[in-house]
Amino acid sequence: MKNAKRLQSLMVGTALLATGSPSWAVVDSPGGPAVLQLNLQPPVTLIAREIYSLHNLMLYICLAIFLVVFAVMFYSIVKHRKSRGHKSASFHESTKVEIAWTVVPFLIVIGMALPATKTVVAMKDTSNADLTIKATGMQWKWGYDYIKGEGEGVSFLSSMSTPREQVVDPTKIKSDNYLLEVDNEVVVPVNKKVRVILTANDVIHAWAIPAFGVKQDAIPGFVRDAWFKAEKTGIYRGQCSELCGKEHAFMPIVVNVVTDQEYTNWVGTKKKEQAAKADDPNKVWTVDELKQRGEQVYAANCVACHQASGKGVPGAFPALDGSAVVAGPKLDQIKLVLNGRNAMPGWKMLSDTDIAAAITYTRNHWSNKAQENIVQPAEVLAARK
Repeated sequence: MKNAKRLQSLMVGTALLATGSPSWAVVDSPGGPAVLQLNLQPPVTLIAREIYSLHNLMLYICLAIFLVVFAVMFYSIVKHRKSRGHKSASFHESTKVEIAWTVVPFLIVIGMALPATKTVVAMKDTSNADLTIKATGMQWKWGYDYIKGEGEGVSFLSSMSTPREQVVDPTKIKSDNYLLEVDNEVVVPVNKKVRVILTANDVIHAWAIPAFGVKQDAIPGFVRDAWFKAEKTGIYRGQCSELCGKEHAFMPIVVNVVTDQEYTNWVGTKKKEQAAKADDPNKVWTVDELKQRGEQVYAANCVACHQASGKGVPGAFPALDGSAVVAGPKLDQIKLVLNGRNAMPGWKMLSDTDIAAAITYTRNHWSNKAQENIVQPAEVLAARK
């Protein structure tokens, strides 16, 4: 039955593509890739411009080598062919030729390496940053913490916001930024040096924005960094550039570069939002209140791995429906959610109330009927200590 439905969807999608239906109309993604784009994205940082220039320089050098080598080869083939009476030379060695094919490539490599090295060194210079942001990769979203400069203390998760039905149903009309849109953008001021500190909770990810000339791996247990200084306001898009799992294609990065005043306003708004969300951990909630909120928290953070059905992914992510952990002592589950285990990241960045709600939801959903069926925020707060 499932195969029949998949085949039907494929046939519908093929028919729509063949008939040029508007649902398949493709347009440029603002700040992202363009239709029929053959070159790098337009650079908006000094490093990106240097990378673009190096790309063109290397291409021209390779083209020149190609033309010279093949011109000599074809000339020799045509002008010195056997049918014209030419005979192949017989010699054992040629010092001049050996010197030439050693010195010439060496000079070419030096000519390519010098400007490239200068750019690589500049890429690694993250000193004197105006703003420092920590980006944590996790399956499959990014966590951002503003740790230095204006905006210090701002923290949020950034997940793909493309509706799931667009992803799974080929007949659905796709948005202009299909798979490249998020619920929470990274906001930075224009013409300010931004240092990005990178790490990961689970597997290797990579933070990449082509227009900035930035691509840096985020490795569990290690701290890497990169920087950019955007010279033009606007939205710029990228994606995780490491094969980090089954949802790898659904891990976009969006940076919104704004004016100084707009950035100050955004920081103020974001801090007010965080203060409003910071529930009193001593408040006592009912089971129904926690279940309702927990369903939203689960859908936003857990469903990609454990599935809406709670069945998980066999061999990768355990099922929560019928789980011994979910049915067992609640303190064990609280510590697991806070600290993570194996492929599961820790979720300390969530509020005490959100964690309590998500755990309560799993303990009272699907076939689960845990004896300790409710977790209060105060219990999560105590487990953090």
